[in-house]
Amino acid sequence: MAWSWRYEGADGTALDGPVESFGSQADAESWIGQTWRELAASGVTSVALVEDDRVEYRMSLLPTAE
Repeated sequence: MAWSWRYEGADGTALDGPVESFGSQADAESWIGQTWRELAASGVTSVALVEDDRVEYRMSLLPTAE
């Protein structure tokens, strides 16, 4: 099983980003925790964690409204 991230823009279209593959969900989540700011600065507004071809979950990279 390979885990990876899919990157999406504000309109939901797929964006190019770092091509990384992880051996576990925990490794993928640790990596996104370290790089989400750079991704957001490049225009990525959300990411989807993918295991092989199955989407585990989606997550916004936008700041929460206060």
